[in-house]
Amino acid sequence: MKGKINETTQNNPFLPELARIISTHYLTKDVKFFQVRFSDMEKALSFRYEPGQFAMVSVLGAGEAPFCLSSSPSRPGLLEFCIQKKGTLTNALFRLRENDLVGVRGPYGNGFPMGDMEGKDVLIVMGGLGVAPLRSVLLYCLDNRDLFNRVILLHGARTPSDMIFRDEFMALKERVDLECFLTVDEDDTGTWKENIGVVTTLFPKLKKIDPSQAYGLVCGPPVMYKFVIKEFIQLNIPKNQILMTLERRMKCGVGKCGHCAIDYIYTCLDGPVFTYWDVIHMRELI
Repeated sequence: MKGKINETTQNNPFLPELARIISTHYLTKDVKFFQVRFSDMEKALSFRYEPGQFAMVSVLGAGEAPFCLSSSPSRPGLLEFCIQKKGTLTNALFRLRENDLVGVRGPYGNGFPMGDMEGKDVLIVMGGLGVAPLRSVLLYCLDNRDLFNRVILLHGARTPSDMIFRDEFMALKERVDLECFLTVDEDDTGTWKENIGVVTTLFPKLKKIDPSQAYGLVCGPPVMYKFVIKEFIQLNIPKNQILMTLERRMKCGVGKCGHCAIDYIYTCLDGPVFTYWDVIHMRELI
């Protein structure tokens, strides 16, 4: 009987694994970077996920919430999250320090079809917290650079101070195997030397793209999707090769609670990555 109880406990999908905070720092005034590692080293090295998937992160006594993995599976052992402070759980997370423990369970949802994108151009458009899942895609592409054709990044933010991972992306601009374009709506520093304007103003800067051999990826504030997808359509990228990651109020991660359901779609199971075909046939996805 004792063995059966232990086996049931280990297979409980709602039971988080303990993970230790390795490092943390502010990315903007209200967004913080967390790098964590499972306390069980075997678990840390064997944990598998795809860019675009999410995990449930918990703090004892404060609850749990879903967060996209912003690290890349090509760099095993450590998990990275960028988290905005806006509720009870995130306030608790922001109070934690290095070596403190959190709970992590997952991964959940689907990921971006990295295998399908091999040999193709990968056009990544991100804004705001949309950097979290798409940074995972970008790092994966750069770590496996020989598997992909052109890798293009368009990153927009409201101001330079609001640009998440700004220093990292400024450094990436120096890579000759990455086409990186950054923009802000307005400059609050007086020192910004990149583009000023919404992220769609970066599209005219792109060299000609073969649409049949390209994937367009987008994640950001809700208002961004309509205009970025319009640009993808104008580039003639096929609708099934336009990909986006969407979020709903996911609570369980395993399709039991129904919080993220839209008709017969469960965002935690069928998403959070969807194609444009999914979106135009499903109401309220964006």
